[in-house]
Amino acid sequence: MINVADRLLEVKEYYFSIKLREVRSLIAQGKPIISLAIGSPDLDPPQSVKDALANANTHGYQSYQGLPEFRNAIGNFYKNNYDVSLNPEKEILPLMGSKEGILHISMAYLNAGDQVLIPNPGYPTYTSVTKLVQAKPIFYDLTEKKNWQPDFEALEKLNLAKVKLMWVNYPHMPTGTKADKDLFQKLIAFAKKHEILIINDNPYSFVLNDNPQSILAVEGAKEVAIELNSLSKSFNMAGWRVGMVVGKESYIQNILKVKSNMDSGMYYGIQKGAIAALQLDKNWFEQNNKIYKKRREIIWEICDALKCSYHKNDVGMFVWAKIPEGQKSEEVCDKLLYQNNVFVTPGTVFGSNGEGYIRFSLCIAEDKLRTVLKRIAYNG
Repeated sequence: MINVADRLLEVKEYYFSIKLREVRSLIAQGKPIISLAIGSPDLDPPQSVKDALANANTHGYQSYQGLPEFRNAIGNFYKNNYDVSLNPEKEILPLMGSKEGILHISMAYLNAGDQVLIPNPGYPTYTSVTKLVQAKPIFYDLTEKKNWQPDFEALEKLNLAKVKLMWVNYPHMPTGTKADKDLFQKLIAFAKKHEILIINDNPYSFVLNDNPQSILAVEGAKEVAIELNSLSKSFNMAGWRVGMVVGKESYIQNILKVKSNMDSGMYYGIQKGAIAALQLDKNWFEQNNKIYKKRREIIWEICDALKCSYHKNDVGMFVWAKIPEGQKSEEVCDKLLYQNNVFVTPGTVFGSNGEGYIRFSLCIAEDKLRTVLKRIAYNG
């Protein structure tokens, strides 16, 4: 019997990995399950992106740092959309999806016993990766009362001596809270005071959001902050696995030391497709968001049928809804699954502060959303 590494002892299998097996089993039994749980865009990427991939004819190893023209495209995209200037040679590192960046950054900066500030609620991978590298998660509360933003007075009361990293994610997943410059300025000041590296995970800034922002646009941010971004949500390219980490040269070089020992560079055709995507004008986002707006309106109707409350000014590709007082998130979701054949995510997946909430994905066609509304309206 060979024992697993200690790092796995506190890491559980990802919720969706477990629950999707159950959903597939129900479907195999003939249940007409409709999933509103996963944020995997069902819409096509732009045609120019697909054409660029189809026309690629290079199949060898690629640079760990990506094509120069890909890094230039990222730099231009950041300048045009966030008003952030980046050196394509030194301050940009393409990634095979931003999720791998969470591991690379953690491996580059964390030793066993170091501490990491992680939002509650927040993306579960921040916690699991922290545990995998044998660092310690320190959860900071986000609440609806505080508009799902950090309580800096509470943070200042913590013992921060061992904290090296702080994960933030605005626009926020799962709640859809938008970023604002004032919040980013407070985060940068906090990071400088306590010598903490801030990582803003920023894949949702173009989904139903008219004012995309980057933490790096704040003066002095590059000293203490880096940013992850992705083409998965903005350009309907989730399965392509294209992302990036951007920031000061020294931070990028340290992350590259990890990445260059773990993969052999992104496929050439995918990089060419990513270049084509990053060169699109804002009309692409406007057309995409017209579809998401219609879907969101139907999900709001579904929420009304479930007597849930929600905020109409939230952004991103989910609707975060508060369930009626006295109900439990997982019980509500299981009832929807077993009685209505509808799969929705319980807020508890994202942390204890997600209790009392459920999350709906916009990545499903209007006709199926109408079917869900009918099931809930008629079946309760």
